[in-house]
Amino acid sequence: MAAAADASASSSGAARSDAAAAGASAACPCPICLEAFRDEAYLDACLHSFCFKCITQWVKIVASKHEEPLSSVKCPLCKTENVSIIHAFDGESFQRHYIEQDRGKRYLSDTQEFISQIYNTREIPDDASSVEQYWKQRKYLRKNMWLEMWLRQEIQALTQVENVETIVYHIHGVIESFMKRQEKLHTLKQTLPEQTREEFRSLLSDTARPFLLGRTARFVAEVELFLISQRNIDAYSRARVQRFTESASHVAREQDALPRDRPLEDHYLYLLSDETGGEI
Repeated sequence: MAAAADASASSSGAARSDAAAAGASAACPCPICLEAFRDEAYLDACLHSFCFKCITQWVKIVASKHEEPLSSVKCPLCKTENVSIIHAFDGESFQRHYIEQDRGKRYLSDTQEFISQIYNTREIPDDASSVEQYWKQRKYLRKNMWLEMWLRQEIQALTQVENVETIVYHIHGVIESFMKRQEKLHTLKQTLPEQTREEFRSLLSDTARPFLLGRTARFVAEVELFLISQRNIDAYSRARVQRFTESASHVAREQDALPRDRPLEDHYLYLLSDETGGEI
């Protein structure tokens, strides 16, 4: 009888807790649509929350009343200036929608537009011999004077934001610290090429992921390709254009080999990838 009473009390307590949670949710709906949150989003400065669709629509309405593109927007509740909207938070990662992202497309150079296009294609396989030689012969110990500038160009293209100095400083600093640490270990002869490469890629991935999200893996691969090439930015850009052109030519040959009754989109499915870097 006592056990049954305890179980009943526990069940009643859980029910009251669920009811309280539901009541709290109903008491705090989206301030714009006044309904329960759908894809809850937060403004980055004041942290007021809205449905992602509601707040992005609000931004569009505000933007329509200005002749110049917006770089920030005032919160509908507290009027604090915010430059981005955080959404799709799952406990480990999130997505960021910048208010000025449409304006960003206007100042991207042709090179940066091309870089953005490259990241929407399937990754080109590594030249295994060059990769092995780079890490085995410890060529990474040679300082790359163009790395910081190259990172800035790359990250601007990926984020479509002009001022990326904080991100560049962070990622470049992590790479520089890693190389200095490896130089000391090399003197002590305590490094193995395979372990060094794996540690570098893992560290770079962890550092870049909060900023680049689904494009992180491809970014890590491109950083390694740039370092291995040991070219300056212009020379590497020309090599990448050639690499991309050859890949596109391969797609064209594959297209010619496919049955003519198949839709054109099918011819490119193997090349195109979604924002997470996975295959379609």
